[in-house]
Amino acid sequence: MAPKQGYRTRQGEELLQYLQSIPGQHCTVNDICLHFSSQGRSIGVATVYRHLERMVEQGMVHKYTVDAGTPACFVYKPESQQEGCGQSFHCKCDCCGALIHLECGQLEQLTAHLMEHHGFVINPMRTVLYGLCQSCRQKQEQTAHTSHSHTCCDCNHH
Repeated sequence: MAPKQGYRTRQGEELLQYLQSIPGQHCTVNDICLHFSSQGRSIGVATVYRHLERMVEQGMVHKYTVDAGTPACFVYKPESQQEGCGQSFHCKCDCCGALIHLECGQLEQLTAHLMEHHGFVINPMRTVLYGLCQSCRQKQEQTAHTSHSHTCCDCNHH
């Protein structure tokens, strides 16, 4: 089923083109505004939110809110992935704050196990696993070998 179409504006079309150029990548409203600003084109925060919310309603974009201290992330899903997408989980790095989108069969098995054996249904669109991303983990391992410091990594995001 194709997403319903609303009225179209130049800024809405430009936003859609930008999101289509980065399919599957998370971005915040601030990221989007910075992108357009770097291109010499101004687009207001409220305008970006309005268009993104409309795209969410149409099923073209997924919105993820990780926690109260983190801005909402949006990700464009190509048309072939818009139907039936919902089994996605997220990992958030405690060190650098990176948000990693996961679609993993092992997590789907965990979801099925929790439902079947414990009667608990996970909402994968709101499930976030916290830990260290690969980059920060490698930095931490290198730091541990060269010093006795217990800092996360050199990113200063704690």
